[in-house]
Amino acid sequence: MSGMHGNGAAWRHLRSDRSVVKNRIERGTVRRVFGFARPHRRLIAAFLTLTVVDAGLVVVNPLLVQRIIDDGILGNDRGLVTILALAMAGVALVSALLTVGEGWFSSRIGEGLIFDLRTRVFGHVQRQSLAFFTRTQTGALVSRLNNDVIGAQRAFTSTLSSTVANSISVVVVGIAMFALSWQVTLLCLALFPVLFLVSRLVSARLAGLTRDQMDGNADLGNAMTERFNVGGAMLLKLFGRRSEEDDVFATKAAKVRDLGIRISLITRIFAASMMAVPALATALVYGVGGQLAVSDALTVGTLTALATLLLRLLGPLQGLSNVRIDVMTALVSFERVFEVLDLPSLIQEKPDAVALEPGAARLEFDHVAFSYPRADAISLASLEVVARQDSRDTGQVLSDIGFVAEPGQMVALVGPSGAGKTTVTHLVARLYDVESGAVRVGGHDVRDVTLQSLEDAVGYVTQDAHMFHDTIRANLLYARPEASDEEVWAALESAQIATLVRALPDGLDTVVGDRGYRLSGGERQRLAIARLLLKAPAIVVLDEATAHLDSESEAAVQRALDAALEGRTSLVIAHRLSTVRNADTILVLDGGRIVQAGTHSSLLAQGGLYADLYRTQFIEDVPVA
Repeated sequence: MSGMHGNGAAWRHLRSDRSVVKNRIERGTVRRVFGFARPHRRLIAAFLTLTVVDAGLVVVNPLLVQRIIDDGILGNDRGLVTILALAMAGVALVSALLTVGEGWFSSRIGEGLIFDLRTRVFGHVQRQSLAFFTRTQTGALVSRLNNDVIGAQRAFTSTLSSTVANSISVVVVGIAMFALSWQVTLLCLALFPVLFLVSRLVSARLAGLTRDQMDGNADLGNAMTERFNVGGAMLLKLFGRRSEEDDVFATKAAKVRDLGIRISLITRIFAASMMAVPALATALVYGVGGQLAVSDALTVGTLTALATLLLRLLGPLQGLSNVRIDVMTALVSFERVFEVLDLPSLIQEKPDAVALEPGAARLEFDHVAFSYPRADAISLASLEVVARQDSRDTGQVLSDIGFVAEPGQMVALVGPSGAGKTTVTHLVARLYDVESGAVRVGGHDVRDVTLQSLEDAVGYVTQDAHMFHDTIRANLLYARPEASDEEVWAALESAQIATLVRALPDGLDTVVGDRGYRLSGGERQRLAIARLLLKAPAIVVLDEATAHLDSESEAAVQRALDAALEGRTSLVIAHRLSTVRNADTILVLDGGRIVQAGTHSSLLAQGGLYADLYRTQFIEDVPVA
């Protein structure tokens, strides 16, 4: 077993990046690592016990061979040969059982750690503010949950076991070889620095090539991801860039191909040196040891045992030469995981937060000011594709926003692009927190209530209704998992889409596709409204929910929205005249401030920005009956 550990470590030596030893590991990292290991300490203790015993058995069979040859074969003792042969078989059987046991404990520990780390990171990331996700590259974040978590767990499986096994093997084998012949042992060990030198030179070169290959593969992966999703594929077809895309991809793939050839060649060179040095050492054992055996200074059995032990010494020595790199690599992976876990969320629930009363529907903005947070407060530079250069204040986005929406009332937000309308809606459900002032729901500052009760009280429909790549049923039940089929169909009826769903071959079990792209824009919007109706929030926020739809789809969605808004407090970013006319209050935003407020008729009478918007944006809009 120790030989397997040693060879594995030696092979990893090729793939390891020696630059990791230059990393400065933060104080406390090792302590936190052991903190994650604490729940598995009994399994780790049992695992290490089996590893130590298995490593110690490495010298037993060579010594038994010595006795078989010297005392059994050359001593003409058939009974002893039989007994020692059975002992060798027993040792092999015990070693095999130990190997199985080590594998079981290793998998239990490794998979347990992966589970602990992944669930901690996933739960922590889910609780980050929306600002975090606006900056973070999804692929880099997923890599933390996969590659870095797996790299971290290796510290307690392959790295820990190989280090312990190799250390025990080197000590035990070394003692046994010195006891058999210190002269031959010293001569053989003189060759190993040559192997280490070759290994160091080759691995340094290979590490750089491997990094380039990984970057090249990542580049290929990104290119395929962007072009194989629905939006990317559509863009490619609409602009007719197939030939150019073929050429670009071929160039990237050729780079990876050429690197693969170079890596393969260097790997073969290293493998050749791995075989050459042990072969030379073996020749030295038989050459020098054979001379000693001829002169009766060594027995034939001792010579054979020395040759066998020599081969079992090579792997552990090579593995130990790489321990620092393996340990640092694992610690770097842990630090990258801890980096995510240590990033605080800007949206925190207070320890004494209270739950909103069911049905709380009064919405109030009290002198609200808001600025988007700095980049260094919401994200990690290592999770962004382009190095972060804009970690500076964005300037105030909203200033002195104040209004009240009483239960059942509709407040419409209008204004030019960039006026701050969407930002206002984001503050209702604490997607962001205000800089000063307060947003109140049901008389409570949203910062003083539990996140779950606030999320239950507020429902959103945006212009880009997101759907998971799942069935219609699963997407609807995301709002209320316990809802019955009757309730689902009632929501679909109110959302004006039940007839369409019934006409689908698989009905509610129809898969909507990536981001719902198998459905039209109007169908996605109506499903989003059905999902909102199932949730049944007291406050509804509509962010241009009918934007970018054709007139027929818009009419259907508008009828669905009328059902969704009935009896609920609503905050609506309006671009339709009918919505504006039906609003109890219209707020006109410009430059992050409310510059006008009133009803449709009173604002037209005032003139100003609303009247300008009416003439340019609303005048041609015909209300849908």
